[in-house]
Amino acid sequence: MIRLANATKNYGGVAAVDRLTLEVNKGDVCVLIGPSGCGKSTVIKMINRMLEPTSGSICIDGKNVNSFKPEILRRQIGYVIQSTGLFPHMTVGKNVAVVPGLLAWDKNKIAVRVDELLQLIGLEPEKYKDKYPHELSGGEAQRVGVARALAADPKILLMDEPFGAVDPLNKEKLHAEFARIQKELKKTVVFVTHFIDEAIRIADRIAVMKSGQLVQYDTPENLLAYPANEFVHDFIGADRSLKRLLRFYAKHFMKPANSSNVSTGLDRTKAGFDREGFIWMVGVDGKLLGWTDTGRALSSPTGEESIAASNPAELAVKPEATLEVALSKMLGLGLKRVAVVDEDFKLLGEVRLEDIEKVTHNGESA
Repeated sequence: MIRLANATKNYGGVAAVDRLTLEVNKGDVCVLIGPSGCGKSTVIKMINRMLEPTSGSICIDGKNVNSFKPEILRRQIGYVIQSTGLFPHMTVGKNVAVVPGLLAWDKNKIAVRVDELLQLIGLEPEKYKDKYPHELSGGEAQRVGVARALAADPKILLMDEPFGAVDPLNKEKLHAEFARIQKELKKTVVFVTHFIDEAIRIADRIAVMKSGQLVQYDTPENLLAYPANEFVHDFIGADRSLKRLLRFYAKHFMKPANSSNVSTGLDRTKAGFDREGFIWMVGVDGKLLGWTDTGRALSSPTGEESIAASNPAELAVKPEATLEVALSKMLGLGLKRVAVVDEDFKLLGEVRLEDIEKVTHNGESA
């Protein structure tokens, strides 16, 4: 799909990108990562001809990008940057509609496409399309930036540190949203970041760069298991086994959870406590309320009074959460499990520490 062959970009005799040869397969997410100044942003700017290579070639579907007029090429490639680049004087809807408008799409077709994309990124069209960028949160603005890049249905999406300025909580949500969208659309994506956790979380293949050169190009799993040299090893960090947890999701490790309905009363002998004397407490609607154990149950007159740690948001993860998030919750709670809930906080199951340990210790997917 995208092939760079000995692509080089010099500035004053110094190579920002040095003889880079790289191929990105159709539908894959290729993440470029490395220290600041390693040339990763220069690479994507050469792909869409914002910068011209000094030497070498860049081809899309076998055609050299130099055979396209730059403005025509860019209309076929979605581009997302860290600061979103939204036009402040335009509404969300008009921002998303920019490229279809340049391509002279029919107004009705544009309107349908705007609504479709806002739904896709999880923003209700009627609520958001008439807002202005200053009325959006950072995470919402980044989503709109992604929608705008997807508006003309490009085959390729270039993303230059798109989530770099977003806080950790919103970044995790954006990663999950990006993974969902990519699973549905299967765009060919070149994504720049300097966060190794982000690269491992979203990539099909990771290109590690240093001083303009490619050091290793591999799957996240192989990169973690077999770093090519000391530089890659140190760049990944010492916690390689824990970083594996970014590649696995709660929904794939979820097991049935013992639970008791608080409205029926807690029978201390038949409540379904597991071998560790633990049980989740739910309401009549099946929504998670908290947890209890045999000690609390025996010392409390009612099931409701025996509930501990009763903030469901702290106790639970969604099915799309990574095992890294699940483990973080467990450590924060001091529990060997975490609940898995749906959007309405109805209990679906649980993820257990013993299964996470299999991933980190043995590399098994359990």
